This record gives sequence, C-alpha cells and structure tokens, in this order.
Amino acid sequence: MTIPETKANAVKIAVIYCRVSNSKQKTEHDGLRSQETRCREYARYRECEVVHVFEDDMSGGKVSRPGMDAMLTFLKRHRRDAPFVIIDDLSRLARGIQAHWDLRELITGAGGELISPSIEFGTDSDSVLVENIRASVAQHQRQKNAEQTKDRMRARVMNGYWVFWAPKGYKFKKKRGYGSVLVRDEPLASIIAEGLEGFASRRFETQVELKRFFESKPEFPKDLPGGEIRNQRIKDMLLQPLYAGYVEAPNWGVSLREGQHEGLISFTTFQTIQKRLTETARAPVKKNLTEDFPLRAFAACGDCGHALTACWSKSKTGKRHPYYQCF
Repeated sequence: MTIPETKANAVKIAVIYCRVSNSKQKTEHDGLRSQETRCREYARYRECEVVHVFEDDMSGGKVSRPGMDAMLTFLKRHRRDAPFVIIDDLSRLARGIQAHWDLRELITGAGGELISPSIEFGTDSDSVLVENIRASVAQHQRQKNAEQTKDRMRARVMNGYWVFWAPKGYKFKKKRGYGSVLVRDEPLASIIAEGLEGFASRRFETQVELKRFFESKPEFPKDLPGGEIRNQRIKDMLLQPLYAGYVEAPNWGVSLREGQHEGLISFTTFQTIQKRLTETARAPVKKNLTEDFPLRAFAACGDCGHALTACWSKSKTGKRHPYYQCF
C-alpha cells in the first residue's frame, strides 16, 4: 500500500471504518457499501485521501473485532501521519456507552483522529455531552432491538414455530406466509427416528446401545475422535420434544405445545422414552459385546417381534456357546 507523503504535499490520509451487526446484513443488504460511499464523500469534503477501508459484521456492543483490531494496528504503524478515522454514524463505532469510550480512547491512543459526517467531535463540555447522549441513544437502540427480537421470537414459539438452531435430523426451509419452518433432513431424520423408536421399544436397552447404533451410521455426524458421539448428545436427543412434533421454551415461560413441524416419532413414543429414562439404570453393556453378537438389537424374534438379546452359555464339557434369545 502506498501512503501519500504528508509533509511533501500536505495531503491528509484517512481510513474508513464500516460495521453491520451480522453476516446476513453483510450479504443480503448494502449497508457496508452505503456507509463507505457516504464516508468517501465526506473524505472529499475534508480534502483527505482514503488509503484503507476496514469492515466488521458483528455486534456494536463488543470492543474487540477483527476489522477494528486491524485498523488499530494500521493506525499504530502510521502514527506519524495522524490519520483520520471516518465513520458514517456514531452507532457504527459502538452501540454501548462503555464500548464507545473504550474505542475512542484506543483510536486516539493509536494516533488516529475520529471524524464523521453525522457528528462534530470535540473536547469541550458541550461536545462531550452531545457525544454521550448520542452514545447513550445508540446503546438504548441496541437494547431495545434485542428486547423486540426476543419478544417476536417468544411469540413465534408460542405459535408452535421453532426459532433456535435446527436439531440434527431437521433443517429450516422458507415457507411462503410462515417464514422459516423445520422440515425433515434426510437421511438423518430416518436414522434418528429409527434410533428413538428402538430405544422406546427396548430394541436398544441402554443409551450406550443407542449411541453405538448412531455411530454405526456413516451419515450421522460424529463429534469425537475415532468416530464416536458424546454421551450428552444422546441424552439431549432423548429429551428433545421437537422430535415428537412439539415445542417449548421454559426459559421464556412457553410451556410444551404442539409444533408446526412434522415429528420424527409420535408423542406416545416420546412419552415412553421419558418413562424409560426415569427407570432404574441397568448394568452397562460391555464395549466388545457387539463384536461377539453383531446381530444383537437388530435381529427380531419370529414369534413376538421383539429384538433378540444375546449371551454366552457354558455346556457340561465347559465349552462356551453363543446364543441369541428372546425374553
């Protein structure tokens, strides 16, 4: 990057800082480009040359941001030039009083001078008062937006729509007139349905067996080295009413209710699972049991249809024999 020689031609250099609140605003809207255009127009008015543009797509309540950190590093490197830092509006710098003044101090300490087409910065008492008021308003807007977003999300859950991350086996799909709704994500949805129904019917006697069933499926995402799944994930899935077509948000005071999405299992099956989870724990299954009996929990009894269990039996001669049997 070529920086104009300030002393030679008296051209003041400047950098532009633009920020939007999230990546969606960055990709679906033109907020960053609009801010940059306005800042460049102001740079021409102030007769300075823009040498770099720094951007962020994250909350204004945070001080440390990739774009901001990169800008502060740039300012320190070019401290002797005392660059202008142009922002479109005070809220683009921060949306919190403490964050605002922390960044003001960091920018000044790095050798930069903050300017904006929206506000005149100064050190006199009146200017500081106005800046404080503007920063306070920006913080209030951020808090108000958060409250309104939470209220809208809560109301949506009350109407049976899930508003958080889609659980394994589901994905969000846009539906005209209804927004984003949960739909089955195959083939994972069918695998999870088979596993949950298997636990309810005692095809899988323990959570460990259910865990191994999921681990045996290449399509099921693993979260531990060696292709294993965390025990907590299995428990969370067994407790998740979404799989039965129901929603709830206890932290928001929204009780269990029928959802607007298709369940992977019936609510009766879900209730059976909850009952099983409260039963006295059974002895853990040996880790190598499936190596001796690969069809355990997969083969079914020809008479009653229940899954067969397996064991070793010792004959009178002392020889051990493997058996599949039904209880």
